[in-house]
Amino acid sequence: MVKGTQGYEKVIESFATASFNLKFAEINHDFLSFLPTRPARVLDAGCGVGQNAAALAQLGYEVVAVEPFEPFLRKAVSKYSGQRIQWLHDSLPELEKVSKKEGGFGFVLLDGVWHHLNVNERRRCIERLSSLMSEGAVCAISLRHGPAGAGTHVFPTSSSELFEYAIEFGFDVVLHLKNQPSKLPNKAQVTWSRIALKKRSFDLR
Repeated sequence: MVKGTQGYEKVIESFATASFNLKFAEINHDFLSFLPTRPARVLDAGCGVGQNAAALAQLGYEVVAVEPFEPFLRKAVSKYSGQRIQWLHDSLPELEKVSKKEGGFGFVLLDGVWHHLNVNERRRCIERLSSLMSEGAVCAISLRHGPAGAGTHVFPTSSSELFEYAIEFGFDVVLHLKNQPSKLPNKAQVTWSRIALKKRSFDLR
């Protein structure tokens, strides 16, 4: 078992029900303007039960969706079997099964997974994502702040820490929203930072 999935085995059905009812355009409203021109490859890393991946596929993108917790992945595949999505049982930070051979990703989404990675994993995660993304592509990351939820393997998150990795691996910060309230009920103590990192284009002339 991937450590970051610990705790979710107790809430499989309730988590799935809640996730299926989420609206992509509402939850990820701040990132919509960074979606690339269609068609493009996009990566949903830590896709849960797949609602974001399905929404991206419906928008016309070629989606690769990664999830380490098999019960969630099975639900995603079952519910969205008709969508143009490549489902992978894989995990951050290594993403061993994700390939760039079909082209770099134009957009990467990490929605609510960052707090399940420790400091060393986070640095490696940004390095790995940089290697998979096209120049000018955007990585959209939501950082959770507050008490642990269903997942029990969690670490405090910091925007400044993420920015250090961004600078190191060739990204510019193009969006930084702080202290955003949770869009879920009964989460008054939880806030979010929403950050978009754009991979730099390098002029070799």
